[in-house]
This record gives sequence, C-alpha cells and structure tokens, in this order.
Amino acid sequence: MKTTEAILAEITRIYDEARATLRADLLAFATEGTKPAGSRRTDGSYAYPELRLKFRESDVASTVTRAFARLTRPGLYATTITRPRLFNEYLSEQLSLIMADYDVDIEVGPSRQEIPFPYVVDGEAGAVLAGVSPLELARHFPATELALIGDELADGIDIGDSGPMPMSLFDALRTDFSLARLEHYTGTNPDHFQRFILFTNYHRYVDEFVDWAGEQLGEGGFSALAGAGGMMLTEKTPNARARLSDTAWRRHQMPAYHLVAPNRGGITLVNIGVGPSNAKTITDHLAVLRPEAWLMIGHCGGLRPSQKIGDYVLAHAYLRDDHVLDAVLPPEIPLPAIAEVQQALARAAEEISGTAGADLKKRMRTGTVVTTDDRNWELQVTNTGHRLSLSRAVGIDMESATIAAQGYRFRVPYGTLLCVSDKPIHGELKLPGQANRFYEEAIASHLQIGIRSCELLKAEGDRLHSRKLRAFNEPPFR
Repeated sequence: MKTTEAILAEITRIYDEARATLRADLLAFATEGTKPAGSRRTDGSYAYPELRLKFRESDVASTVTRAFARLTRPGLYATTITRPRLFNEYLSEQLSLIMADYDVDIEVGPSRQEIPFPYVVDGEAGAVLAGVSPLELARHFPATELALIGDELADGIDIGDSGPMPMSLFDALRTDFSLARLEHYTGTNPDHFQRFILFTNYHRYVDEFVDWAGEQLGEGGFSALAGAGGMMLTEKTPNARARLSDTAWRRHQMPAYHLVAPNRGGITLVNIGVGPSNAKTITDHLAVLRPEAWLMIGHCGGLRPSQKIGDYVLAHAYLRDDHVLDAVLPPEIPLPAIAEVQQALARAAEEISGTAGADLKKRMRTGTVVTTDDRNWELQVTNTGHRLSLSRAVGIDMESATIAAQGYRFRVPYGTLLCVSDKPIHGELKLPGQANRFYEEAIASHLQIGIRSCELLKAEGDRLHSRKLRAFNEPPFR
C-alpha cells in the first residue's frame, strides 16, 4: 500500500505542474500572443489533482466511533484538491486514519476539473496580464464558472451525480474560490489562518489581541503575528497595537490577525463587524480551511433586569431572527450546544475571572441568545418584546446565531460567549461615555477567556468533533 507521504507527494507534484503550465501559457499569451495548444484543455494539463479511494465491504466500519475519517458505504470515493501544501497536515491526518482502519485502494491522478486562470495569477503575472481582457483570456484558458461551485454537498442537496461518492465537503474549485475571497475580505494570506478562530464585532478586541499576541512571540511555539495590510511581527513586541496601521486595516471589510504556531495550531482573530450578512460571508469561506473550532467573542444587549454592564452571556441556545440562512437551514432546525465547547468556555471564565459556582453565576448568565438582522430592533420593542420573553433569551446581538448555524452547517464546532454592553429594554442605552468604561474594564478579560477556551479546546483533540454535526450520508473527510 502507498504511504501517506507518497500520496501527498504525488498530489503536490500534479498540482505544481498544472499550475506552472497554466501560468506559463498565460504569460506566453500575454507577452507574445501565443495561444495554448488545443490539447491543453483535454489532456489534464491544467487540471487539479484528484484523490480516489476504493473501499470494499468490511466489518471494521461498525467499530470506528470517531466523528470523521469513517467509511460507511463500500464503493469509490473521490475529491479534487488544491493548495496541497496548505492542507498537508489536514490531508495527512484524514488519510492516515482511514488507511489504518480500512482496507482501501488509493490512487492519485489528474482530474477533469481545471484550475481557473485567476487562481494562478500572482503579483508579477498580474502586472503582465493587466492589459489583457479577462474575456479574451477566458476564450483560451479555464475561467471561474459559478455554475460549477456550490454548497449542495454540505447542505445535503441531491444533485443527481452518478459518479464517485464525495470524499470531502469541498472540492478544489469551491476551496480556491473561498481562499481568494478570504484574502480579499481579511487582507491576509490564507496560509496564515490558524485552526482555532475567534470572531469579534468591535475593533477594540483587535487592539487587545494584538498586544497580547505580540508578547507571546518566541514562546509556546508562537513564531509570528500576521495581520491585515501586511502586518508581520516575528519577535516579542510590547504594545504591538502601535504597529497597527489605520490606513491598512480600514481597506479590508473584515480584517484578520493570526498568532501563528506549528501545524496551524495558533489562534486567528477576525473582526467581522456588525451584522449577520458579514457573519455568513466570512464563515462561508473560512469553512474550507476546516477549522477545529470557531467562537464568537463579542458584545451584546442584556435582556434581563438582573444583568449588569460587563456581565457575560454563555449561549446554550439561539433564537434565529437573522434570516440570512433560512433557505438552506430553516430556523426550526435546532442548533445543538457542543458540550466540549460549552465546558471550555465555562472553565475559561472561571479561570480568568477567578470565581466559580454561585459567585460566577452573579457575573455570567447561560441561556438563549437572540440574533437579529435589525440593528434598530429597540424601536420595535412593543412588537418584539413578547417574542423575546417567550424565548427566555438573556442576550441579543447580530452575529452569534449566524456563526453557530454556519458551524452546524459546515460541521465546525462552535460556541458563543458575549459581554453585556447595554440593556436597552431596561433603559441602559449604549452611550459614548458608558461604552468607553465598559470596554476599558471588560474587553481584556473577555478576550482572555476566548484565548483560554481555544487552549482548552486544542487539548480535546479528536474528542472536540461531535457526531451530532454529521449528516446521515457524510463524506469521510472531516
């Protein structure tokens, strides 16, 4: 049987050769007018590598209890792969587990799915191609066709394909599409994204994260702090927020910052801004990186009179009034709490706050969080108040349920710990002076709870991935 290393080496070779061939032909066309040979589009010269796995009936399947790297049906499985170096550890883990537990035959070869030319155009090639119409390039080279990209597999939609069973949720086309979008929205290289992701909805969390991350460099295996607009620190840097460039991060809709560790085992923080549309957009694309977990660490409106500004809200359930996913994940579908994530958030809150039991309950409420798409929901409280009361909600925001629903949809463990910034129903509005006091006192400890939660989740290993997120007929790769 081929080794995992040999399989990955062959995937990398095919991808590198196809990418280099496509790039060279593009440059020849742009500089000399040389059209590519017609055979290029039929002989696999521009094609992604394809991983094919054949599984025969076996009784081993019933003994494998983990949530992923499981084969439930005999037959042929296949997926196309892009950026194999970026996904090397992920692919190695999935293949090693499958090969250890099942009698399988694995082959690698060129696929019929071609690499669209925009995905091989770097800065140098972009300058050369600047004067060539994209429509002209599309006449001779594979282009991005949205009809071939979609989330039907993740959403469990039967597309009537009689070919091999899918091996992963995302093929190469869908992955490359999202990697390009991630760079556009966050201003950072996809290579820098880590496997544990924190989302926030305010830039002051970024300041705290960058300061903390700058102090970690050179310790605990952390090698770099990469950020929007080209920020890159590799040595311990006190007051690292001073290195942030307002003009750089403001160019990007959802700037990201990455504390880099080996095997992408560090932490990424993304400031997604306000609203469920942003939350859906960024998680649509982050999902292709197969994160270990993503957590929402932001602020919310408190809905209970006993809450105080700066208190925490740990979401055990969500009322989805965000409406951005209703067509693919109806709001009546329950989003289960992920026990490992809930326990990590609660334990981290105990450690960072220095309180536990009844004392912690004075500061942290657990319950339902409402996510709305109406930023001015307060103006309709006479109409919405009864619904909020029926839900027994303890907090309201504009992102958390969307992020949880996307985690459920894309099989990424999720959780939410919010901090109360105002209590509109009870007359404590978010006024400038009050907001500043809240942020100064609460943000640092709140962020540290999120960071500590990531550390605890990392220690969970395979146990973090719950089978409650897996569909009936699930691709084997996590």
